[in-house]
Amino acid sequence: MEFSRPNVLSLFFTLLCAAAASIVGAAQDSPAPPPKAPAQSSEPSRLRIEVTGGEKAVPVENASVYVKYVEEHVIKKDKKLELNVKTNRDGVAHVAEAPLGRALIQIIAEGWKTYGRWYDITDPHQVIKVRLERPPKWY
Repeated sequence: MEFSRPNVLSLFFTLLCAAAASIVGAAQDSPAPPPKAPAQSSEPSRLRIEVTGGEKAVPVENASVYVKYVEEHVIKKDKKLELNVKTNRDGVAHVAEAPLGRALIQIIAEGWKTYGRWYDITDPHQVIKVRLERPPKWY
């Protein structure tokens, strides 16, 4: 029995299609494992900034706390974002959903020198303690 060239090619193509169909069918039969969700804690991520002032480290109430950071993009232009919060009676400011990475934290309070410094935020529950100083006296 002799096979002509078109018959051999069609037989080869048929076998190839049958093999591919069996592989796809076997892959569809076995369920894929569900993707793992990132571990989330029960409490939300919050950056805590404690602001005190003077030699006695008294809490500074109602100070404006600015957290400035850059959201980097690969394709389009980088976006500069700023969060503004105020301190409570205990001198504590909570920044909800704080960005991880490098951020500029600036603090402005009446009767105190302004403060600004770059921080590397590595933990969403990080505590940053800031001590303000009194401004110099003008005579």
